[in-house]
Amino acid sequence: MGDSICNGTQNKRALLSDPQLFEDQFEELVTELTERDFTDPALADALTRLRQALVYNSPGGKRNRGLSVIGSLREVLPPNQLTQDVVQRALVVGWCIELLQAFFLVADDIMDGSVTRRGQPCWYKKDGIGLDAINDSFLLEGSIYRLLRRHCREQPYYVHLLELFTETSFQTELGQTLDLMTSPHGQIDLNRFSMERYKAIVKYKTAFYSFYLPVAAAMYMAGIVSEEEHNNARHILLEMGEFFQIQDDYLDCYGDPAVTGKIGTDIQDNKCSWLVVTALEIMTPEQRAELEACYGRHDGTSVEKVKALYNNLQMPTLYQRYEDESYQRLQKLIASHAQNLPHSVFLNFAKKIYKRNK
Repeated sequence: MGDSICNGTQNKRALLSDPQLFEDQFEELVTELTERDFTDPALADALTRLRQALVYNSPGGKRNRGLSVIGSLREVLPPNQLTQDVVQRALVVGWCIELLQAFFLVADDIMDGSVTRRGQPCWYKKDGIGLDAINDSFLLEGSIYRLLRRHCREQPYYVHLLELFTETSFQTELGQTLDLMTSPHGQIDLNRFSMERYKAIVKYKTAFYSFYLPVAAAMYMAGIVSEEEHNNARHILLEMGEFFQIQDDYLDCYGDPAVTGKIGTDIQDNKCSWLVVTALEIMTPEQRAELEACYGRHDGTSVEKVKALYNNLQMPTLYQRYEDESYQRLQKLIASHAQNLPHSVFLNFAKKIYKRNK
């Protein structure tokens, strides 16, 4: 009787899509972290707070990063090796990447003074949270390593995953440092902005954790440890990550908040974005003077003047041209660098991000 129930559950799971399996895994992981990991009654209040932080900050979003672990693993492993245990661990590692994202975003929203995230108030903006959210971000990060330890400690790739997560976290933090230094609060200096600096910020702050991390994790889980293979994958994925951030910058100004789930504030926040560094390369001295007078200001009139400048410089047209050129460049990179990895690993990622509107 017990076996038939167990088999029925397994068969039901086998019929679910990866996104459904991924969603189903979340509550189980929350329960594991808040009820089974530490069981000291003295920690009850802290573990309740951890549950609240997990539930509020981890769901939502598009899940591209987390789902890319199992998606990539399905491309590099034959079906007979994708046992239920292998799939389960890939889902857990995918959620670890979503937790890393949540950790970064909770902290990032405080530093940027953001108001909304994924269509709801930022965590630190909720009543009774405030700057205590800084510690909550640490809890989200710590949860990653609790899960990796519990689920992957006996696997041959465990140390590879630990090194990958810690290395990627540090790269992202260095990228955030560059971003903060380039756009310091209360100091508007467009001379700090250049395409070279912009690309360095994007590479370290976004591309490593959003694109290389999930595919590299899947590669290690599949037993692909060759440095050459990882370098080839990194080359392709960092190009994709650069485009993704440029697209994000474009949507910050030109996207519909009802679709994107966030109100764009790059202009008000004095952000070193693709739009402003591209505009600086092509505008007249008179246009630059107007940009310097309006960029980084929070009043609506200044923001609208910057947007009018962007329109006069035909930024939407320049962006569309960049998107088409980037896609062609990516196709060439895949052809030249992915000799031993299935091209579908990279093309599946590309399909999710090119021509997106949120």
